[in-house]
Amino acid sequence: QVQLVESGGGLVQAGGSLRLSCLASGRTFSRDAMGWFRQAPGKEREFVASISWSGGVTYYADSVKARFTISRDNAKNTVYLQMNNLKPEDSAVYYCNTVISDFRTGGMPYWGKGTLVTVSS
Repeated sequence: QVQLVESGGGLVQAGGSLRLSCLASGRTFSRDAMGWFRQAPGKEREFVASISWSGGVTYYADSVKARFTISRDNAKNTVYLQMNNLKPEDSAVYYCNTVISDFRTGGMPYWGKGTLVTVSS
């Protein structure tokens, strides 16, 4: 059974940092491009960042460029999202998934429970 389990969220003040983790299980994801997405209350889920299977190519939404960094450890089947200089508008539930060839669309039809990030002003 394929599972994606996100963790690392929490409550942080504006300007603070958090590191999210996504542990994939059920099969190896070392050949999949992976991405982070987020969904704020009342809004659609949106793309945040993605990374190629090798880690050599990354993409970011304009709203998080220069503040967030995506990385991966294929040996651990884990993808990370380092979030710095957090802003209240970053508050959302964060999810991970594989991404298709456009590097911005989720590849699997099922999503994990996500991890909640709340940034206070």
